[in-house]
Amino acid sequence: MASPLSETIIPRFTAETLRSAAKLSEACHIVPVRLRRAIKKYIREQEDPHMKRKVLSLSESFTEIKEVNQLLPTSTSKELVEDPLKSMESSKRWKIKSSYGDIGLKYKDDQTIAYVASRMPAVYAACYRVLSEVKRRLPDFSPAKVLDFGAGTGSAMWALREVWPKSVEKINLIEPSQSMQRAGQSLIKDLKSVPFIQSYGSIQSLTQSINKSERQHDLVIASYVLGEIPSLKDRITVVRQLWDLAGEVLVLLEPGTPEGSNIISQMRSHILWMENRKMRKLEAASQKASKSLITTKSGAFIVAPCPHDGRCPLNNTGKYCHFVQRLERTSSQRAYKRSKAGKPLRGFEDEKFCYVAFRRGQRPRGPWPLDGMKFDTLKEQHAKRNPEDLEIDYEDQFESEVDNDEREQDLVPYHSDITETDAITDYDDAEEEVETPRADLGSGWGRIIYSPIRRGKRVEMDVCRATNREGTEGSFDRIVTTQSKNPTLHHQARRSLWGDLWPF
Repeated sequence: MASPLSETIIPRFTAETLRSAAKLSEACHIVPVRLRRAIKKYIREQEDPHMKRKVLSLSESFTEIKEVNQLLPTSTSKELVEDPLKSMESSKRWKIKSSYGDIGLKYKDDQTIAYVASRMPAVYAACYRVLSEVKRRLPDFSPAKVLDFGAGTGSAMWALREVWPKSVEKINLIEPSQSMQRAGQSLIKDLKSVPFIQSYGSIQSLTQSINKSERQHDLVIASYVLGEIPSLKDRITVVRQLWDLAGEVLVLLEPGTPEGSNIISQMRSHILWMENRKMRKLEAASQKASKSLITTKSGAFIVAPCPHDGRCPLNNTGKYCHFVQRLERTSSQRAYKRSKAGKPLRGFEDEKFCYVAFRRGQRPRGPWPLDGMKFDTLKEQHAKRNPEDLEIDYEDQFESEVDNDEREQDLVPYHSDITETDAITDYDDAEEEVETPRADLGSGWGRIIYSPIRRGKRVEMDVCRATNREGTEGSFDRIVTTQSKNPTLHHQARRSLWGDLWPF
């Protein structure tokens, strides 16, 4: 029997606002005109006749890094991540003095040019997708000072300008490759209203150049860089240093491969373990001192993609957590990238990525999205219909394979990187964004992992979700919605994409 208290809960969402709050994915992203033009101009200035060959060589370099990462011993990795204090050499490794470029991939001029032509648009699209979600999930967060570790040619910086065009005032870039730094500076030389940008070769040079009081950054992001560090100990060292420099939010982003997902999972486990250990010490000290030593910045929780802070339920399942962002290929990508098996190059590509975003503090608690909501059955909805307003829902008359076919269609080539100057407007003149319903950070929102399976009037989704309202434990479940049992949620499920949220 339902509790009398549950009947008094006022619903926070309607069916329409619930769908809007859960929608976080973008079907296909178009790289901004500014970036497309900057890339095209940069490549034209290089006048390199062997670009296709260099793009292929860069791809082979990434493959070599992947093979090195696969050789890391699993047992050692587990011990280091879950309890690094057990390692006899850990105290020395925390004080590493070499920059990651000394132990990872070094970019030469030809590799940098190939990277800008082939990889930068896709990396930008993934950064934009992740930072956009951080903005949606944290409406009170507007970073003014940002640290971009492993900045490369500035993909994350371009995404920052799109997501927070007015709040970012200063960006510190850490990039040991001088070739990458020069390329990044060349790409932004024609931009207006650029934040103050300072480049460093390593974390050590950054901390030595600024005062201790200025080392805290509102946002720290490390995109597509941890996988270039072959040593797990060095990765943990770097991530600990980045977390110390993050005053509010830390974002880690890697390619959507099993190796990239493993790196993100390891760093996620380590930071949560480290902060939980600190919290236990503070609680013990508070009891002895008879006063609370726990502040609003004590602890850490996951902003995205995880809906909980417990152990990852995908561990030891053979599956890995990753997402995909489709983007329309730029003219440089279409010119220099090769398709597989000699097939024509499609006008779009799918960039797979995995990520995690941390915020300092404790996860907010509150009612779950569906608390207090009542859904009509299909018969009840039919009974309420006005016969004069009946419309035929042609969508439900066909099998769901139509939805998949639409997503697989090739896109018309987009040549707006050569449009007139009038098409480009300044950020200061951009219209204010329309306020949309947002999903809170409580444990009541699950995450759709992999593409939903649509079978007629039945939708199946793999959802990572919290199993308690504190968000300390999670599970990975197959959720099935049918039109007959709950037409409202079925309607939402049919329009959900990989990476969207799912309410509980």
